[in-house]
Amino acid sequence: MKKIKFAVVGYGHIGKKHAAMVAGNPDSELVAIVDSNEEARKIANENCDRVYESIDQFIADDLDIDVVNICTPNGHHCDMAIKSLEKRYHVILEKPMGLTRAECETVIFKSLQASRNVFCVKQNRYSPTSAWLKEIIEEEALGEVYLVQLNCYWNRDARYYKKGGWKGTKELDGGILFTQFSHFVDIMYWLFGDIKNIRGRAANFNHKESTEFDDSGIVNFDFVNGGIGSINFSTSVWGANMESSIAVIGEKGSVKISGQYMDQVAHVNIEDYTMPQLPPPNPPNDYGDYKGSAANHHYVIQNVIEVLQGKAMISTNALEGMKVVEMIERMYEAMDNRSY
Repeated sequence: MKKIKFAVVGYGHIGKKHAAMVAGNPDSELVAIVDSNEEARKIANENCDRVYESIDQFIADDLDIDVVNICTPNGHHCDMAIKSLEKRYHVILEKPMGLTRAECETVIFKSLQASRNVFCVKQNRYSPTSAWLKEIIEEEALGEVYLVQLNCYWNRDARYYKKGGWKGTKELDGGILFTQFSHFVDIMYWLFGDIKNIRGRAANFNHKESTEFDDSGIVNFDFVNGGIGSINFSTSVWGANMESSIAVIGEKGSVKISGQYMDQVAHVNIEDYTMPQLPPPNPPNDYGDYKGSAANHHYVIQNVIEVLQGKAMISTNALEGMKVVEMIERMYEAMDNRSY
């Protein structure tokens, strides 16, 4: 089969990973890179023949490509996706899909008009611990789920929030549930479904000078499918990431996945169940001064290639991406209302 041709828009930390995964896959080809930053373009020129300053310049060149990877600041995701879909390119959207349900719906509508796919990056679904937890939930090994607690405690300090940058702004960043923790909200949604009766509160402890939003919060809710849940989150942890964990208490047992990146099985106690040996997790994405979620982007790129070759189904579609955005929107609304 012919190689799937890609263009990467946004050549920061994540964009470089997308480009490397595409260039390193024997079934794909990196055709173009787009970035508004001059230094990023200089680096991009070392790895790609076609480098553009703007997505409009790239679109105007009418290249023969299949997929556009959108790796720009969050607030640009949907606008750039729509421009790509209007050109009848398939789209990969980095997390979050957008910052509002409304703009995500517009992307979905445009994808249906153009008969093109929108792939949402949710690489934590590929982690061995996440896949195992999905399996036992689907098998109902825990029986009825009673309680779920999601904890996300990371460090983001002055090394991350640079003056004059997009990080920390409501318009382009959106908040830490969008930028830091949407992968973990996605895992919760993937496992347990939608939520209702949301209540929450939030505070900004040590980012008042660097962000336009709160850095910590507590949210609780009911699951539509039954059971109660909560998420506790903060980027005020000193020095380094502390943990990302999920604990599940059910009718027939309990489990807890923990570690800095929800990659370690900390507790398993299930009736008549033998724990399998899980494969080792991939390391976290290392950005120098700080670290992010698991380095699983090669699975995402491989899924896109196989879908376009007719060999697989989309691992995370646009409706799922939109649903996670909507859940985060409703969490922020509850915290803004201070409904405790």
